[in-house]
Amino acid sequence: MYPQRISLPRVRVPSETENLPKAAEVGGGLESSLLQLIHDHHQSSLRLGGQAEKAKRDAIRNGKRVADLLVEVVNGGVEESFINEKRIELEIRSLISTVLRYSKQTDQWLAATHAINSALKEIGDFENWMKTMDYDCKSINAAIQNIYQS
Repeated sequence: MYPQRISLPRVRVPSETENLPKAAEVGGGLESSLLQLIHDHHQSSLRLGGQAEKAKRDAIRNGKRVADLLVEVVNGGVEESFINEKRIELEIRSLISTVLRYSKQTDQWLAATHAINSALKEIGDFENWMKTMDYDCKSINAAIQNIYQS
């Protein structure tokens, strides 16, 4: 915005012949001229004061409008950031619940794997026990046969 131009009142400049007093007006004309100048000056001052007050009100109104527009721009960015923050928080909560669910499932798989490993070890132990028992039975059978043959 460009500043508003304040127009100054136009002052009428009398010509040289108008400045020359007439013979009849020499005494009272000077006083009336001075009174007229004072009156004109007073009117110009009032008019300038009114124009200055109007310019001041316009400047205040325009300043308020600029401030409001700046606040809207800043608030728009803040509002967008706030909405994005809420979205991120929701995504974080969703990811946390998913991670917890997968963690529980992984723990269940680990427990099942340990159970299978234990069962395999027991089968291996049983197989080893069976081989030991077979060897012991064969040893006992051989000893009995040796005793029977002797």
